[in-house]
Amino acid sequence: MIAAVLAGLVLAQAAAPPSPAQAVPRTAEGHPDLNGVWSNASITLLNRPRGVDALVVDEAEARRMAASSGNVRRAEADAKPTAATVGAPTDGNTEAGYNAGWLDPGMTLAKVNGTYRTSWIVNPANGQLPTKPAAEALARRSFARQRNTPQGPEDLAPNDRCIIGSRGSGGPGMLNNLYNNNYQIVLTRDAVAIDIEMVHDVRIIPIFRSKAEAQARHRPAALQLWLGDSVAWWEGDALMVETTHVNPEQGAYGPIFLSADGVVTESFRRVSADQISYAFDVVDPAYYTQPWRAEMSFNALNGQVFEYACHEGNYAMEGILRGARDDEARAARASKAP
Repeated sequence: MIAAVLAGLVLAQAAAPPSPAQAVPRTAEGHPDLNGVWSNASITLLNRPRGVDALVVDEAEARRMAASSGNVRRAEADAKPTAATVGAPTDGNTEAGYNAGWLDPGMTLAKVNGTYRTSWIVNPANGQLPTKPAAEALARRSFARQRNTPQGPEDLAPNDRCIIGSRGSGGPGMLNNLYNNNYQIVLTRDAVAIDIEMVHDVRIIPIFRSKAEAQARHRPAALQLWLGDSVAWWEGDALMVETTHVNPEQGAYGPIFLSADGVVTESFRRVSADQISYAFDVVDPAYYTQPWRAEMSFNALNGQVFEYACHEGNYAMEGILRGARDDEARAARASKAP
């Protein structure tokens, strides 16, 4: 009940259009001020849910979709009081990894450019990644990798090794997650830094005077940087960011699959005192049948980004590998049993 009330309040706030009197804050250089702490928490995801045809829905349908969301239902169930006579809960969350008390995915559909959206993807019109078989094979491999018995740290996914954030939090493009959907942007005349709460990744992106100058200043492809090699420039009121040469392991793991030739172009446009309109275009003929585009909103937070601890002391990695070896030992003993 509490979660439902909160969801209604948040949805009502999101539905309120920005006041015409709200001026977009600007920096000393005259550019829109992107500084601040922002969140992209939402039940809206990159791909549109199967069976949903429309990109844009009205408020009533947005409420209905939020009420039927699995994450919202889990949060509501978790918020209900428990009876002392029932006893301690069983360990029923190991497969999912977390119960709802540890998650914070958002409780409503996102409002982007004034409309409720059912997917971040706006092109193709069906709201689905236009993947080629090569990308679909990578997705199956990533899914299987999470369930394989790791022989060593290198067998685990980049996010499980705490190298980069999970579910595309760090980009490019920057996707919402099950929790830690917060970002701090620090903008100067010559660079922009984006501190991503998940795994405290930081993208430090130089800003150049023009698109041509920025593209000429990409670093060597051989560097293969985590989160890619990003350069930026202003086009009117939009800060444009082009990213190339994403680390191959990141590009093969997804959720946005990128080959060595993949290019992601992001735009950040401050549209009100409390919202940034964010979009990104992906061009990668190796993995997609066409270029595709996604649109999202970053909403202002009155707070700060806290440090995210992943594998505190790296004990978790040791535990994962020790558990895998114990599983193998049990299986070996079982195979020898009469």
